Amino acid sequence: DGTTDITRTVHWGVPTPLQKEAYTRVLMGNIDLSRLVFPPNTAGGTVESFARRALWDVGLNYGHGTGHGIGNFLSVHEWPVGFQSNNVPLTAGMFTSIEPGYYRDGEFGIRIEDVALVVEVQTKKPFLTFEVVSLVPYDRNLIDLSLLSPEQIRYLNAYYETIRARVGPELQRQQLEEEYHWLQKSTEP
Repeated sequence: DGTTDITRTVHWGVPTPLQKEAYTRVLMGNIDLSRLVFPPNTAGGTVESFARRALWDVGLNYGHGTGHGIGNFLSVHEWPVGFQSNNVPLTAGMFTSIEPGYYRDGEFGIRIEDVALVVEVQTKKPFLTFEVVSLVPYDRNLIDLSLLSPEQIRYLNAYYETIRARVGPELQRQQLEEEYHWLQKSTEP
């Protein structure tokens, strides 16, 4: 139980090249921050730029925070966890959202928000990383695979395998065949 939100931008038609590129760059930032390995007691503001880099590479940016803490029967945006300069250092066991975006006034907006748990990862010394716990596919119609690195594609495929393994059996148990087939199609490698 808890109080939170996740966001997926979808496009029901044919996206423009700019919409597709912007979405893909937002996804790249989401993936890059989600798979980041960092030292304990690192403040979110220190690593936040990893979510913006793919957008910055082409002169784009977004004007909101990259994520917020997750409340338990509290607010959707729960301070003091997050990625702004005044947030506390990230430690194992914290939940935060990771939600880069891009907005073009009067035209379109993109946000991809996941909920992630800060977990320990074993390197030469214990470091931290994120384990994404939201299990919702991204809009394949908006992804330009040519922009993704091999590491980002591997991450995306592993994420889709996790969604299939955790959500697929539940959909089958509930005999939700149409939803199950949608999930299988949406999480193809």
